[in-house]
Amino acid sequence: MTEASSPSPSSDIWPTIDALWTWLNTHRAHDGQEGLLLRMLKLSEEVGEVAEAVIGAMGQNPRKGVSHSWEDVQGELCDVVITALVALRTLTPEPERVFGEHLGRVAERSLGRG
Repeated sequence: MTEASSPSPSSDIWPTIDALWTWLNTHRAHDGQEGLLLRMLKLSEEVGEVAEAVIGAMGQNPRKGVSHSWEDVQGELCDVVITALVALRTLTPEPERVFGEHLGRVAERSLGRG
């Protein structure tokens, strides 16, 4: 996919998620169950990068000091969300519906509304 034809991120993220999923599937080293497992494990890697950024933003590692900013943490959190949505797309061709229904249930349970 060329830069000119790639979807631009917007409030409707699903075309971009689908394009990323397609790109990843085209460039994957493993498929089948192994590819699925690796796609899910990518989430753990991204969450670890959030932890590393938070530790760096707080200067918790005395060897490194303040090595990250809170903007870095924001970026890593975005990577987690993107990775999770691509993983969801890997499991279903209807990630928007699945996510929307689940978000509705969580909102109802937590906020008392749909």
